[in-house]
Amino acid sequence: MLRIHFSLADLARLRLASQPDPLWELVLSMHVLHEPSESPWLGPWRQQMIRRLRAGGAFRQDMVLPLALNPHTGYFPDFLTPLESAEGFDAGLDAVLSTPKARLAMEVEQLAGRASRAAGLLDGIREGVPCELRRLESALRRYHELALAPIWGRIMISFGAERAERARVLADAGPEAMLASLQPMCRYRDGVLELPHFRTTRDVYLDGRGLVLIPSYFKQQHTLMALADSGLPQVLVCPLDNRIRIEAESRREPLVALLGRVRTEVLELASSPMSVSQIAGRLGITASAASKHLRVLSDAGLVIRRRDRNRVHHTLSTLGQSLLTGRLG
Repeated sequence: MLRIHFSLADLARLRLASQPDPLWELVLSMHVLHEPSESPWLGPWRQQMIRRLRAGGAFRQDMVLPLALNPHTGYFPDFLTPLESAEGFDAGLDAVLSTPKARLAMEVEQLAGRASRAAGLLDGIREGVPCELRRLESALRRYHELALAPIWGRIMISFGAERAERARVLADAGPEAMLASLQPMCRYRDGVLELPHFRTTRDVYLDGRGLVLIPSYFKQQHTLMALADSGLPQVLVCPLDNRIRIEAESRREPLVALLGRVRTEVLELASSPMSVSQIAGRLGITASAASKHLRVLSDAGLVIRRRDRNRVHHTLSTLGQSLLTGRLG
């Protein structure tokens, strides 16, 4: 059992993540690959990704290292889900690659001790070898591009609905009520949050640091997840409520009626920075058609155009993000 101890200061600093955490979603989506899912949201996604992996080639080879570093049961290194990921995928990945060598060694050693088959694969990461870290970076970027970016808009829609419900409880009834609302995954009483599904018994004292609750699209089981290292800034990752997820998906249809199906899909894809050619390739339309849709969305203030060196990316504006997540107000 894990027991998390809240002081009054910790309750005052209980926060909800403002947006989906890309590295938590990445890590947990890899876990889904190992576990058959009947979920109408995760099942089709998993089947598509399994087909990609079974096809072999460079993608399958690229995934050997990340999957060894991130087993689907038990411990995986905390450095894969840094606090900086709240600022976006690139910021999170930069933090992963900047992990101090001493911490890499400690966390990979802990993993290797529990998963001996992976030990040899992870020597370069444990030692902080630059070429191995670059290899990890390349693999995670490729996986993010193929597995998460195409559905990030839908992730944002479901996350936004879950967050709105949790935020309502927090605002109306306070932090203790929000913690209590996480039952039956845990039990909250007298300043202590008890998570009975943890295999070992330990106590985490927040000591005024507070905690961030992160709803996750890919968190499958009806359990909560926490970091292994109690010295790090603490988070609690929870699965989305299926009822809320269904309601969120149903809100997509009015958006389709407003914008049209293809333009809605363009808007969803722009939730991750993408070029015209990337959007065209994802949707199977011509680059000129994708450019036209982006121009209309840009003129409406929903998408903004950004130049990065010699490349141009399109991403959501604040208004576009609010429209996509249903948080206009």
